[in-house]
Formats: sequence, C-alpha cells, structure tokens
Amino acid sequence: MGCATQGEKAAIIKELREKGYQLKCLLQEIGMAKSTYYYLIDKGEVDVVAIRNEPVLKEIKIIFNENKGLYGVRRVHNELINRGFKVNHKRVQSLMHKEGLKGKSPKERYHSYKGTIGKVADNIINRDFSTTAPLQKWTTDVSQFNFSWGKCYFSAILDMHTNEIISYDLSLHPNLNQIKRMLEKAFNKFPKTEGLIMHSEFTL
Repeated sequence: MGCATQGEKAAIIKELREKGYQLKCLLQEIGMAKSTYYYLIDKGEVDVVAIRNEPVLKEIKIIFNENKGLYGVRRVHNELINRGFKVNHKRVQSLMHKEGLKGKSPKERYHSYKGTIGKVADNIINRDFSTTAPLQKWTTDVSQFNFSWGKCYFSAILDMHTNEIISYDLSLHPNLNQIKRMLEKAFNKFPKTEGLIMHSEFTL
C-alpha cells in the first residue's frame, strides 16, 4: 500500500465501504485522515473502476506488445483467460479501445475471379504434399496486403521440400502479367524441372 497514491488509497476505501466495511476502521488501517478522504472524493480523484481494471489493463498491454501489436480483442481475451484472468470480452474491448490498442490486420488471402472460361487442371497432388527431394512439388499463391494508399499483391512460388521461396513478384494488379513474371523468374533459375508438379488454389 506504500506505493499507492492518495487517490488510489481513497478509491480502495470507497470500494470497501460499498462492501460493508466501516469507514473509521478503513481510514485507520490505511492511514488516511477522514478530511483527506472526503477532499479526494469531492475533488473527483477517486476512480474505482480504473483501480479495478489496472491489473487487467497491465496484462493486456503485455500480451499486445509480446505479439507485436497483431492481437485483436478476441485473441487478447483468449490469452487473458489462459493466464487465469476472469474477464469478459466486452471489458477487454472497452479497455483496448480506450488505450488505442488495435490489432493490425493480417494479410488477406487474394480470391481471384473464377469464371467459366478456361479449363481447371486435374488435382494431381490430391493433398499429398510429401516430397523426398527439391524440385518435385511447388506451390503458389497470391496474398493481398492493404495499405493506406491502396492494395498490393504478393505472388510467390514455394518449394514444398525445402520451404524455399523460388521466386516472387509484387504488383499493384493481380493479373496474368504478374504470374508470368513470377514463372519466368522461377524457370530461369531452374531450367530443368522434368516431373515437377505445380500446385495452386487460384485461377486467373
């Protein structure tokens, strides 16, 4: 209690009074004059809610910073529960909003247009992603990133055996030219790819 401010001490006294404890005993135990207590109450320096929320808010900030600002309300709330805190979702949401703790939006999966023109390749891989050496199976996808100035699309090829990015292309427009540039880089790097299986879940 020695590190607590006068306002915090008054807040504790006020909260305990509401639970039925006698003011005289509380003032004596905490070491505060009656006149000081009423002065702080009248001045409005006693924020019981803030005192009550302090341990939770401290842990919220720790969780938020540990995860580099990527956690939103739902994941912060789940982590608080895992750490033994009994707190509801709305309370976490309110505290994070007041502190300006807003989780960064992760990258979005780009969903390309699937029209009626063209042919869908047979599903040769059939969810069998196992490999015994490099250059057996590659996978490719496009991810969409949102910025204040607009959108950017990241297209990449990954070797399923080494998890190495074979080639990639950044573009403001997710079109066939982007895919063509990415493929040209990959096949220039590895001109001999007999038997290679290319897996993709998007179409253009």
